[in-house]
Amino acid sequence: MALLNSPPRTYKMELDTKRSFDGSVPLPQSGGGSLTQTGPALAKRVKAAIHMDMVGGGPETKAVFHVTRGPMSLPSFVHDGAWAFAEWVNEESYKFAATGKTDYPLVAPEGGKEPLRAEYSSFTMGSDHDVYQDSSFGIPAIYLNDWPDRYIHTNFDTAANIDPTKLKRAAFIGAASGYYLAQLSGSGRDALSEQAAANRLELTSVAMGKMRQVSEQEGGNILRQGIEYTRRSGLSFDRFTEHLAYHIETPGATSPMDQLLNTIPPQAPAQGEGVLKFKRRPEPKGPLAVFGYDHFAEHAKAAGVATPKLLSYEGLWGSGEEYAYEVLNFADGKRNAQGIRDAVSVVSGPVPLEVVAEYLKALEKTGVVEQVK
Repeated sequence: MALLNSPPRTYKMELDTKRSFDGSVPLPQSGGGSLTQTGPALAKRVKAAIHMDMVGGGPETKAVFHVTRGPMSLPSFVHDGAWAFAEWVNEESYKFAATGKTDYPLVAPEGGKEPLRAEYSSFTMGSDHDVYQDSSFGIPAIYLNDWPDRYIHTNFDTAANIDPTKLKRAAFIGAASGYYLAQLSGSGRDALSEQAAANRLELTSVAMGKMRQVSEQEGGNILRQGIEYTRRSGLSFDRFTEHLAYHIETPGATSPMDQLLNTIPPQAPAQGEGVLKFKRRPEPKGPLAVFGYDHFAEHAKAAGVATPKLLSYEGLWGSGEEYAYEVLNFADGKRNAQGIRDAVSVVSGPVPLEVVAEYLKALEKTGVVEQVK
């Protein structure tokens, strides 16, 4: 058995103890692993996180294993890397299930022999990866999870439901992704570019499917936002390796969506409330709503702020919680309210500008953001 070389970056494993941020938003039922234990000081050093939630569920749980992309507000190549390992496990485990032979079956002696069938999924909320990828930290997080699990949070959620084979495969994907990122240098770009290109094709297909469900104007917005997302995802590689001697400057990744840009009407300039810009304040840090605590609800009541319509808004592909999370993430003092509306409309579905502007103003009144003049 060959031993791996020690990577140049620290590869640290933490057990989430559900503690709170130092001097920040209390998170009594949510975590963020090492962030919650040592606070914002360590967060500045973390390049990426790998989070597993309810992995290893056997066939009786009816769960599907997901490798989940990050939010649109935080494009990153790290998810492409994780999916490359998961896709390889998919292929190897299917060969073994179909033929009984493969070089790397990744099967536990007491576990199942079924193929993994991992899915590369769009960003979903509801676990500690929300904390890492919140804009106050901005740490890309690889989220590995089984969902839906019919026994989760019930008295039937027992260790007997774990399939050792599936758990082993999830552990491999997480460990391999972590080691890859820990030893990554600028020379690793070529190995990742083919996988990233394939994933951009998939994202293009998803975007075009959404475009068919909305107006021509909203479809054009989906296209423009998709191009910007893939560009920023490409640039994230350079930011990750910026401290290393081997470094390649790049204008960012291109996408098949670029070829369609000339087929859509030009973007209209922002007007009225759409020109307003908001910037997140240094405090509080972390998501505003977590398990067992809602920072906004508590402070809105004290400030006499009515519940914004956005929090109950139902879009084509998402609802209030998803909209609110990304609106705050996009409030960087550079995007105006129109730009934020356009971005979240791609993720969760078209939403009126006035609904987004109302929420941003409510965040201002509760001290979460400030208006940029």
